[in-house]
Amino acid sequence: MSTVKFAVAGATGRLGRHVVDVLAERGHQVVSMSRATGVDIVTGTGLADALAGVDVIIDVASWHASDQAAATEFFRTATGNLHEAGQRAGVGHLVAVSIIGADKATAGFVAAQQVHEEATLTGPLPARVLRAAQFHEFVDQLLDWRQGDVAYVPALPTQLVACRTVAETLVDLTTDADAPGPSAPDTPIPEVAGPRREVMAEAARLLGARRGIKVVEVDGAGIPDAEIAAAGGFLPSPHAKLAGPTFEEWLAARG
Repeated sequence: MSTVKFAVAGATGRLGRHVVDVLAERGHQVVSMSRATGVDIVTGTGLADALAGVDVIIDVASWHASDQAAATEFFRTATGNLHEAGQRAGVGHLVAVSIIGADKATAGFVAAQQVHEEATLTGPLPARVLRAAQFHEFVDQLLDWRQGDVAYVPALPTQLVACRTVAETLVDLTTDADAPGPSAPDTPIPEVAGPRREVMAEAARLLGARRGIKVVEVDGAGIPDAEIAAAGGFLPSPHAKLAGPTFEEWLAARG
């Protein structure tokens, strides 16, 4: 297998760390791009130097808050910079990760992914998008957001997936020369999700028991697009790849 040089945007983040590991394990060269490594994809600082000699950009950078307007501006600016700097550097193509159901969302962070996908697929570089279900690791974040000793978590259906599984699928898509491009007729955007349907509150209760946090199930009122989520709008499509451990298996493997 020939060695490809990858640049990973968001390399030190929750998903990015796994992407870097998978690429390295498969023998590829990896350039880690994040503010921690001196590369800011919003301002462009360090971007040109980081992309020198790079064949492929993998974009797993994300915004740190749920505000739709701020997230939208982040994705629009950062993705535009990756395309422009990548084109100048002679990068072959760009692959980005999005969220299952982004096309149905009307508010919040998930809706901002619509702009991310559009900016990715309409830029000057050839590009692909992988939509992923919410990560197992997201449940930790839900508990961290609690106020006080109790976490109130919605009883919404999800198909949680391990970050490692998403990283492996993303690298597979990136290195598959035969994968159809985004303009291929009747080809849906690929998706990856966990092996079975879960309920977010039940997953949170399992983790909360380990962390000593009481989890109370709520109906999702006040959460962006809760009705869409309750109706299964953010569950994987029939063409999705289902892989990796269940949430309970993943939790047990953490020890």
